[in-house]
Amino acid sequence: MRNNDRDYKLTLPRRRGQMFSRLAVVFLTAALTGCNTVTTNQYEPTALVSLTWQVKYSLNLATDKNPRIEKFASTSLLNRNGVKPQGAVIGPDEHSLWWPTLPPQPTVIEIEQRKRSNEQASTPEMLRNVKYQLSYSVDNRAVTLPTNYEVYREAVNAHASQRPLQLTLGVNNSSVQKAEPR
Repeated sequence: MRNNDRDYKLTLPRRRGQMFSRLAVVFLTAALTGCNTVTTNQYEPTALVSLTWQVKYSLNLATDKNPRIEKFASTSLLNRNGVKPQGAVIGPDEHSLWWPTLPPQPTVIEIEQRKRSNEQASTPEMLRNVKYQLSYSVDNRAVTLPTNYEVYREAVNAHASQRPLQLTLGVNNSSVQKAEPR
C-alpha cells in the first residue's frame, strides 16, 4: 500500500465527520430559527374543502405513469371554527368537516372535447381536497398561515371553549406547526 492510499483512507472518515458536523449545524440552525411561539386570544381556524372532477388522458392509461390530467367542474366550501357553514350538504365527515354539493360530473362530450389525437380517457374521478389555515391576531396585527388537520382540530376545540392558544410556528414563521390551549 502506498502512502498516498493510506493518507486518503485516514482522511476520508475525517471528511465525513466534518461534513456530518456541518449538516447538523445547518439543520439545528433551521430548526431553532423557525420555532417561535405566539400566544393569542383571537384566532379563527378554517378548512377550505373542495370537490373536483378530473379525467386522466394518455396514449396508454395502463402503462403511462404520468398521464395528462384535466380538471372539470369544482365546488368548494369554507369551514370556519368547526361550525356547519351555510350551504353545507354533506357531513360532518370523519374529520368533522362539512362539504358542498357535488359539482356536475363531466359529460362524455366534454371529456371527448379535451381528448387529443389517439389518447384514451379514464373514467372521471372525484378529488377531495382540504386546505387548513389559522388566522390570528398578535400585537394588533392579523396573520393567516397554513396549518394541518391536528392544529385545526385543536384550535376548533379551544375556540368552542374560548380558550387562548399558544402557537408554535414553523420555519421562517411560514406555518403553524402546533396549537396548545392555555
